[in-house]
Amino acid sequence: MNNIPFVDLKAQYHSIKKELDISIQNVINETAFIKGKYVQKFEEEYAEAYGVKHVVTCANGTDAIYITLKALGIGPDDEVITTALSWISTSETITQTGARVVFVDIDPDYYTIDPAKIEEKITEKTKAIIPVHLYGHPANMSKIMEIAKKHNLKVIEDCAQAHFAKWKGQNVGTIGNAGTFSFFPGKNLGAYGDAGCIVTNDDELAVKARMFANHGALKKHFHEFEGINSRLDGLQAAILSVKLKYINEWTALRIQNASTFTELISDIPGIVTPVTHEDAKHVFHLYVIRCESRDELQKHLKENRVSSGIHYPTALPYLKSYGYLKHVPDDFPIAYQYSREILSLPMYPELDEKTISAITNSLYSFY
Repeated sequence: MNNIPFVDLKAQYHSIKKELDISIQNVINETAFIKGKYVQKFEEEYAEAYGVKHVVTCANGTDAIYITLKALGIGPDDEVITTALSWISTSETITQTGARVVFVDIDPDYYTIDPAKIEEKITEKTKAIIPVHLYGHPANMSKIMEIAKKHNLKVIEDCAQAHFAKWKGQNVGTIGNAGTFSFFPGKNLGAYGDAGCIVTNDDELAVKARMFANHGALKKHFHEFEGINSRLDGLQAAILSVKLKYINEWTALRIQNASTFTELISDIPGIVTPVTHEDAKHVFHLYVIRCESRDELQKHLKENRVSSGIHYPTALPYLKSYGYLKHVPDDFPIAYQYSREILSLPMYPELDEKTISAITNSLYSFY
């Protein structure tokens, strides 16, 4: 058996090679490398596809969160609430503004922030909540928005893993004040390098975000405040425009592949397969199981030429970066426990039944 990759970006490239090659060559021919028509074209296309007024592109998904926080006026002496289980971009950007990060444990079924535990963390300094639509499953935006409205808090949706996921039929990222996206190559909609964007229906927020990402200016040399340099380049924009045409097809295949996995392995004792909330459309950026003897299973899969991942091996509050907060396991018991049990199996649209069978056979042979 050949090695089974965790993500097969080469297979995706070959499926649309001609279109991608032409788009890349066009950018080179026109030397449209920074900003310009290809970036504007993608912003307009993504806004239309996503059903949102404004798309502000930037250099990566981490910058997207940071820029949004700054555009909302978050800074020193403020507190921002977020989930205990995510990639560090979600939390480090809060700290970068000068604000204090406040973690909340995760829902035991869906792995996103537990809304029932948010209000106990709200203080007079709390200014915003950043829910993460983890693995492609939306956080419970109904309850989160209810809490935010009650306490007059901003909501920034971290959609880095959840392109076109939906909560009650509405695209994630369009429910709060803004949504932030990563177009890292391995994402559901991925560029061929770092790339990101902010989506919002708030005109003022869009202008501030665009200015902050461009040295505090809408027009060169007219800087109204100090910002940063965070721009999407023309090559990535052109690539994303091509891929955007296929995202619905690819999403359907991810959902189908996830369903096949669940059907084949849900009866294996010791494995917990992912579940989807009745109000959610899960787009399966990752297919994450929980299992006994996780590390041993991952080693077994590797020996059987099956790649896997752990997202994430250490819950955020227990990283050395946040040692100053002095959190103990009982502070976030679900995130602490699950980080020792979760395992991400290969997941991409191009997976075929033969490959999925090989992966599941490896799971069966271990248990």
